[in-house]
Amino acid sequence: MDIDDEFASTGRSIDIELGSQEVITIDLDNLDSNPEDVLELLRDGQCKVWVWAKLAGEYWRRGYCEAAEQIANNAIASFKMNGNAASLSPIYSLLANIQIDHSRRAPKLILPNAREDIMTNQKSKEEYHREAASLINAASSSASEASQSGEPAVSMELAFLTRGIQQLATRHMDEALRSFEDVLATKPTNLVALLGKGRILYMRRNYPQALQIFQQVLRYNPHCHPDPRIGIGLCFWAMNNQAKAKAAWERSLELNPSDWTAQLLLGLESVNSSKDGHLKEEERARLFLSGTKLIEKAFNANQKNASAANALCEIFVQKGAFKRALKLAERTIQFADTLPLLTEGYIRAGRVSHAEGNFLAATRYYSSATEGQPKHVLAAIGLAQMQMNNDEPGGAINTLDNLLQAPNPQKSLEATVMLASLRGSPRPGISSSEMVQERARARELFDRISKTLEIEDGKVNGSGLSKASRTISEDMNMHLEIARLWQDENLDRSSKALQEALQISQLSGTTEPRLLNNLGALHHLDSNYSQALGFYEAALMESMSSENAEIISTSILYNLARVYEDQEEVEKATDAYEKLLSRHPEYVDAKIRQAQLLHNIKRNSEAHDLIKESLASQSSNLNLRAFYTYFLVQTNLTKNAKDFVFTTLKDFDKHDIYSLCAAGWIHYNQARESRDTSSKGTEERRRGFQRSTEFYEKALQLDPFCAFAAQGLAIVTAEDALGALSGVSLSAGDETQRRIQSTRDALDVFAKVRESINDGSVYLNMGHCYYARDEFDRAIESYETASGRFYRGQNVPVLLCLCRSWYAKAMKDQSYPSIKTALKYAQTAILYNIAMIQQKSAEMLFSLPPAKRTLKDLQRVIEMAQHAHKLFGALASDKSQQVPYSRDIADQRRKYGENMLRKKDDHISSQTKHEGETQARLDSARQIRFEERQRQEAVEKEKMEALRKEAEKLAQERRLAREQALEWTREARMNESDEEKEKRPKKAKKSKGDGTASGDEGDAPKKKRRGKIRKANGEPTEEGEEPAAVFSDEDEAERPTKKRTKKRVVRDDDEDEVQTGPQRKKQFKSKEVLSDTDDEMEG
Repeated sequence: MDIDDEFASTGRSIDIELGSQEVITIDLDNLDSNPEDVLELLRDGQCKVWVWAKLAGEYWRRGYCEAAEQIANNAIASFKMNGNAASLSPIYSLLANIQIDHSRRAPKLILPNAREDIMTNQKSKEEYHREAASLINAASSSASEASQSGEPAVSMELAFLTRGIQQLATRHMDEALRSFEDVLATKPTNLVALLGKGRILYMRRNYPQALQIFQQVLRYNPHCHPDPRIGIGLCFWAMNNQAKAKAAWERSLELNPSDWTAQLLLGLESVNSSKDGHLKEEERARLFLSGTKLIEKAFNANQKNASAANALCEIFVQKGAFKRALKLAERTIQFADTLPLLTEGYIRAGRVSHAEGNFLAATRYYSSATEGQPKHVLAAIGLAQMQMNNDEPGGAINTLDNLLQAPNPQKSLEATVMLASLRGSPRPGISSSEMVQERARARELFDRISKTLEIEDGKVNGSGLSKASRTISEDMNMHLEIARLWQDENLDRSSKALQEALQISQLSGTTEPRLLNNLGALHHLDSNYSQALGFYEAALMESMSSENAEIISTSILYNLARVYEDQEEVEKATDAYEKLLSRHPEYVDAKIRQAQLLHNIKRNSEAHDLIKESLASQSSNLNLRAFYTYFLVQTNLTKNAKDFVFTTLKDFDKHDIYSLCAAGWIHYNQARESRDTSSKGTEERRRGFQRSTEFYEKALQLDPFCAFAAQGLAIVTAEDALGALSGVSLSAGDETQRRIQSTRDALDVFAKVRESINDGSVYLNMGHCYYARDEFDRAIESYETASGRFYRGQNVPVLLCLCRSWYAKAMKDQSYPSIKTALKYAQTAILYNIAMIQQKSAEMLFSLPPAKRTLKDLQRVIEMAQHAHKLFGALASDKSQQVPYSRDIADQRRKYGENMLRKKDDHISSQTKHEGETQARLDSARQIRFEERQRQEAVEKEKMEALRKEAEKLAQERRLAREQALEWTREARMNESDEEKEKRPKKAKKSKGDGTASGDEGDAPKKKRRGKIRKANGEPTEEGEEPAAVFSDEDEAERPTKKRTKKRVVRDDDEDEVQTGPQRKKQFKSKEVLSDTDDEMEG
């Protein structure tokens, strides 16, 4: 409302009398911005106070605030100088209103660390309000002193209005309302008071009464300023009548085209309308553009308005103009006069700082926002994000908890998703038991989100999900979080969440290979190998085009190898592991699986080498050490396993749960299998059981949920390892009673372990306990569960336990059907395993290269595989109501055998070809050796023939020489003298016993020499023996030849020795005889 409405003057000019004759008229529509001339006139004319106030008010209305203040201050000085200070109440009220007007353009909060909108050199709103309050008090004092003045009522009305405006600006609503009511009590049509009361009612959310008052003002003065249509529109908007609100604002803008308030409100309305998803894209763009322009006009008209700055800041944030956005956000913070607007400013400044990477400033702004409004969703989410960025997950959880919990809990899906994700993720300083509870809370929060989305999607109006809800429902990461939280609790729910994530990924146009891999892993864990294989193969194909193809494909290839392994496709599994290791030689998990495959086919030495190689590179890998312990136990290297486990506990991790459980099992097994009945052996056995129990108890102390340790203790309890097995003597009755009590206690533990371990060993142990208690029906139930669910009816020990239980039940109940079932289990266990072994024999030989098998063995295993095929077919087609195996698995084995036997001809053909080629190579080698031997024999034969001819020639020469020698001897004897003939009988008598027929004295020494001649075999000849036998043609021709042949066969390089040896021997003999002959001739 115009100030001049409060004064008596009705024209647009003022007459000032200077003396008694001169009157100067001041045109109020043409005031000079410099008030010096006007001040001189006012002082010279000694004008009344209302004239001073009128002129000062007119300067203020035209925007000359400094001139208005100058006039008012001069009025105060002039009236005080004249001793008429009591009449200054209007001047004080005017100055108070000017200060209030200044406060509207002053910052309410000056940021000391502002980066763009720096206002540290300006006065704050509070300072102006203090000055206004001081002036109002001065006006009241002047009014009380001027109680006898000419216009007391007007002065009091002005004082109340001024005080009410000041109280309204400082948010003292009750006092302001009383001030305005006091004015309205005397003047019900006072527009200023009505507008003030309407604003108070609006701020108190009493929209209907506020609307009536604004409409009343409009009726009193349709051209009132400020325009009551603004208030009318706000009330209609608050009462959810946006059409009338927009019409009121449009009318106000039509009448006042330069009014920034109407421009701002219409701009905000257009921007909000542009967010309506039901509108066409062109219409939404038009609304957003027009709204943006109106907001910019409003801000340019009043750059100190926090609402316009806040709205414009959001636009610049969306555009990415962070510098201008930060300046507008700081402007909003410093000029905001309401808490919601101040919070919005802090949030937008935090968002800009967050986007710029200034996390410290962002944390400060978000914290300030939550201090003012702890339940503001965006402020809490922003602060939680900063706390997460600062590694304060606990603080983030506390912030979001305060937002979502009572009192006044906020329904924010975004904050709920964040809180659920934070609770479900591990964080430092939280124990395993607390983590279990946190994961349970996270699952509850995600369930609440899912139900909320389902309810919103199924609304009757058919509007479906909002944009924010749709964004959350299509958040792939949220579904992945849900799947992760349920993977250890419920595989079905985990698989469902992954399926939803996969659908979202496929709708986006690119399928995420990791999703396919995870889905394959879930099906793999659920033993759906064919589906798992399909997902793995699809994931491997998709990973080829992903950014981290090598990393993702490595994991997928490992999983693919595992499913091949579980499907007993050993060749494919081995190939996959070899590919992995060719890419990553240090991939320990692949080496472990290779070692397991080798162990399965009893190639333990190679498996051992692989594990040692892995340990050499990663000796501190506890998983690897655990597998090595398992391997040593499985290969009956219990002592080595024990040493290795204690090394792990001593040098690597004394709190390793697996090693503690393994140590407990090893001690228990060694004590149980001990057969030493001596007192020392019994004591060691008892000590072993005690150590086993200690290890299991320590494992449970470290992890109270360790089901394996609990099962180990239950086994110790069931078998009474610390009692009967330790050598403690009990009577038969006491032993029975103790056994029943021990098995009962063990069954309680097994029942709890069964909830944690999905393994057949638990049911097998329970069956043992029931059998020991003579509860054969329950034992059979446990054994059948273990056999059917976990061992596919192929575990012989379990089948034999079933046979034993059915037999015991038959004997107890005298039931023939039970004993038939027992017999059937026994036969089936044998038949099934016979068929399995026969089929595996063929599979093993089929996998071997031809060089490592024979055609005979191959034909034999093919016959066995054909027999196994028939057995599996018979087992699969068995129509009995209950069978101790899976018909599906038997049928799969039958089909597998059928497929395998289709390749038998190829294997036989390749084996025949291989052996034919091998035989041909052997025959060729034999032929070459035979020809070489014939060649060597021919050469030898030629050499022997030459030797023979040489020997014959030499023998002929010797014969001729002997004949000549004999001839010479005869001639010599015929020419002997008579004297020699007389001496010869004497000599003959002397040597009578020697058997010599003839000879003379000169022959005595010669006969001795002749007696030394040896035969060819080394024996000495007698004196009268004819030496010609040594040189017979037979000996000379045969003996050397025979010896040469024998030595030639042994060594080819003895040719010279063979040739010369016999010749020297013959020469020696010939020489001896010839020498003897020469002596005779000389004689």
